[in-house]
Amino acid sequence: MKRFVLIGAAGYVAPRHMRAIRDTGNTMVAALDPNDSVGIIDSYFPESAFFTEFERFDRYVSKLKRNGIPIDYVSICSPNYLHDAHIRFGLRNGADVICEKPLVLNPWNVEGLREIEKDTGKHVYTILQLRLHPALQELKRQVDAAPPGKVFDVNLTYITSRGNWYFASWKGDIEKSGGIATNIGIHFFDMLHWIFGDVVENHVYVRTHDRASGYLRLGKARVNWFLSINSNTITEAIRQNGARTFRSITVEGREIEFSEGFTDLHTLSYQSVLDGQGFGLEEAAQAVEIAYAIRNAQPTGLNGHEHHPLAELPLSPHPFERE
Repeated sequence: MKRFVLIGAAGYVAPRHMRAIRDTGNTMVAALDPNDSVGIIDSYFPESAFFTEFERFDRYVSKLKRNGIPIDYVSICSPNYLHDAHIRFGLRNGADVICEKPLVLNPWNVEGLREIEKDTGKHVYTILQLRLHPALQELKRQVDAAPPGKVFDVNLTYITSRGNWYFASWKGDIEKSGGIATNIGIHFFDMLHWIFGDVVENHVYVRTHDRASGYLRLGKARVNWFLSINSNTITEAIRQNGARTFRSITVEGREIEFSEGFTDLHTLSYQSVLDGQGFGLEEAAQAVEIAYAIRNAQPTGLNGHEHHPLAELPLSPHPFERE
């Protein structure tokens, strides 16, 4: 049984990590979050220590190590801009690390972590669960088997509605979250790169507080993509059914159905790491590069370019501009 500690226990995705730790037969001995709304811990590890201050958490981890019961893994669900520091904490405490996406915000952070991996002999893994989805694994097999030189036409749409709270939180601060393309899109960019190859061109047409859209030319694909957290960008027919999330990938006009099958992907990710596999820095690096480039590009507008149809929707004002 491996001993885990978790940083970011009050976060949205943290319960998936707790479940993965439990379902792979391991234990969580301590958790950290400045927010103490963490009653979910009782459902998984009621005996776990919990801290709201990093200093006390750090002291507890050091005490375990001195007493001959060091931690094996640090799981990280903290805000995106803190991932790099928390990964370093784990490595320097002699633990391997499992970090939520985005692994880090900037390409040079990946380089820095490579150096610390070498110094410590420990490893960093990230959650790239779409690579484990059966429907997308099958798509990759089909693309790999395509004739040489075949280039696929792909449309990616991902809309996950968020209320005004989003913009008051760290997620609405591009310096902390990396913006829409990083915060909600990076695992899709990883999936596209994994299936269709390296980036040849990367153009950004629209990028605002609540959406982004552009074009990726990959080795085997031409991709028009659209990401949004604005519920008004979901079609009326879908909204009438009460849905606030919509995801779609079409390849050569054919819908790739992957709306189901997400329930256990974090657990599969953990099991892969525990089995000596998992997705490390090399696998994570390309998506970090893509999202960084999108975040720092100057949007060109549509200007007659071939584009995702939802990119034409009227833009919305930032909710706090009304105050």
